[in-house]
Amino acid sequence: MTLIQSLLLIALLIVASAFFSLAEISLAASRRLRLRQMADDGDVRARQVLAVQEQPGDYFTVVQVGLNAVAILGGIVGEGALGSHFTAWLAHWLPLASAQTLGFVASFLLVTSLFILFADLLPKRLGMAQPERIALRVVRPMHVCMLVFKPLVWLYSRSADGLLRLLGAPGQRDDHVTFEDILAMTEAGARAGVLAEREQQVIANLFELDSRAVASVMTLRERVAYFLRDDPDEVIRLRIAAEPFSTYPVCEGDIDHVVGYVDAKDLFQRVLNNQPLSLRDDALVRKVLVVPDRLTLADVLEQFRQAHEDFAVVVNEYSRVVGVVTLNDVMSTVMGELIGPADEEQIVRRDENSWLIDGVAPIEDVLHALQLDELPSADEYETLAGFLMVMLRRVPRRTDSVKFGGYLFEVLDVDSYRIDQVMVTRLPAAQPPAEATQALRVDS
Repeated sequence: MTLIQSLLLIALLIVASAFFSLAEISLAASRRLRLRQMADDGDVRARQVLAVQEQPGDYFTVVQVGLNAVAILGGIVGEGALGSHFTAWLAHWLPLASAQTLGFVASFLLVTSLFILFADLLPKRLGMAQPERIALRVVRPMHVCMLVFKPLVWLYSRSADGLLRLLGAPGQRDDHVTFEDILAMTEAGARAGVLAEREQQVIANLFELDSRAVASVMTLRERVAYFLRDDPDEVIRLRIAAEPFSTYPVCEGDIDHVVGYVDAKDLFQRVLNNQPLSLRDDALVRKVLVVPDRLTLADVLEQFRQAHEDFAVVVNEYSRVVGVVTLNDVMSTVMGELIGPADEEQIVRRDENSWLIDGVAPIEDVLHALQLDELPSADEYETLAGFLMVMLRRVPRRTDSVKFGGYLFEVLDVDSYRIDQVMVTRLPAAQPPAEATQALRVDS
């Protein structure tokens, strides 16, 4: 075999090896969601790639047989074709034995370098850059190879399956998609500029609906404006003027006995028509949706959908009213930042290292403001006041403080056992890490 023929054969072997490398990496890197979209659009090759991903054993067997066979042939042809030429050239300056050794090394390094560059690195980078496009191109030639090498494929595939069963390892890829996977994809999309930051935040907030309790967004009992069933016209008008809301619960005797709710639009209509305001009128008072305080925001959203309502009263396990929630409260969590304009009274940033926070601020909002991942015993409370009570193991008093996560939480004001204001200060970097100390200091 002449030198030209040997070089041509090496080039063909490199092309074959590059093909198998492309086939291997493109199938492994192809995204199932993208392939499924292409298959739904009618691309037959995408369906074939999906089918191979479901059962990739035979496919990868052909790839490995091809790669190994080509590599061995490349070494044999390269050493035989180039070794003698390098030896002859080096023999002009070196002894024959040394020339033969160096000739072999030179031919080995040259052929190996060509295979690494053109049959391994370059194809795999191309395959990673455009995996779906390349997988569609190579899937049919690979099916032909699988038919040609079917006996070998059967032998090696069955052997590999047996070894996997012996080791207890799965034989198929787990394509179960978790919400962490989706969030990771959206974050990558935001970094790449495909998604705007606000769009990525909306998607992240959607997943929080399943983990955030309704208590984190509801209006607390103490701040609920409500009417009694027997309130006279003058009282109703004065309360609407003093506390303008879109919806008011209607109660019998006290707030724990809610009989319905009244829409401010209906009240205004009566005022404009010079009609008296009487909550004894059943046509004015609507049936109210009552939900437990342990529901998540996703559960509340489903309740709103089923009842065709956008207002609900929240009760605890003792049937006491603990607050009210509206559809706007839930959707503001999705559409806006976790701490939006409506929360400015609860969480106020004083400067770069300190915050003034209301004791009833939802703990999720506090975590977001302070950029903390979690607080200890998180399942035992829902507000900042609850966190302080759990850490102190008693009702906090003024000047009580807690250190955690590099922050100092100091109680500034307590009104009838209710924590009104908490000053949160970022501790200097020299403080020991919270994970190691979780320090607690109480000043009475």
